[in-house]
Amino acid sequence: MEKPTSLPQSAHLLDDLESIRQLLGDESLEPPLLTDTVEEQIPLLLDEAEPEPAPVAASEPALDPQAKRQETLLHLDAELRAAAQLIMQDVINDFTPHIENEIKRRLDARLERLLNQ
Repeated sequence: MEKPTSLPQSAHLLDDLESIRQLLGDESLEPPLLTDTVEEQIPLLLDEAEPEPAPVAASEPALDPQAKRQETLLHLDAELRAAAQLIMQDVINDFTPHIENEIKRRLDARLERLLNQ
């Protein structure tokens, strides 16, 4: 059985990284130690994506899980219906010129037949 050669690959990778650092002109900079901490807080994607919850008014009763689920389902239903209507309108807009052309063609053919009689 062949022994993996991770040490030569690691040494090669370190040499490549060192040559890149020299090309970038960062020879005077020392890499940070693993024990160093980051001075500034880096925002996470989740921090940006989560909207702040709206404060709950004191007059609103707390919804039980079933009512909350039903409200969510109704909201999703409304969104899906609105999206379906937009898709249907796009389909209608795409096919309207074809339908108009076919109607004109059939009317012209019918008019031609009526005039020939």
